[in-house]
Amino acid sequence: MNRTCLDSPLVQQAELKRWLQEDAGDNSQQLHRLRRKLQQARDAELTDRQRQILFMRYEQQLTPAQIARELGVHRSTVSRTLQRAQNRLYHYLQYTL
Repeated sequence: MNRTCLDSPLVQQAELKRWLQEDAGDNSQQLHRLRRKLQQARDAELTDRQRQILFMRYEQQLTPAQIARELGVHRSTVSRTLQRAQNRLYHYLQYTL
């Protein structure tokens, strides 16, 4: 087979699919650890307001505009609070995983 056939997108896609199937393992322990660390980070690092807004956004699936209306604040306040909370969680998890 010549080199151009091996470099074709279809061959690369098939190789990627094969690699993913071979390396697909049970990651339940990693997910459990991540969830535990995320809960620890949420409790240790976030303010009550940040926890409330994260809950509304990701558990209740509300948009920032809906959250803002419900809390009586501006949408940009909700967006900033979400961003700050996500940054705090990221930095906490970055060093604990």
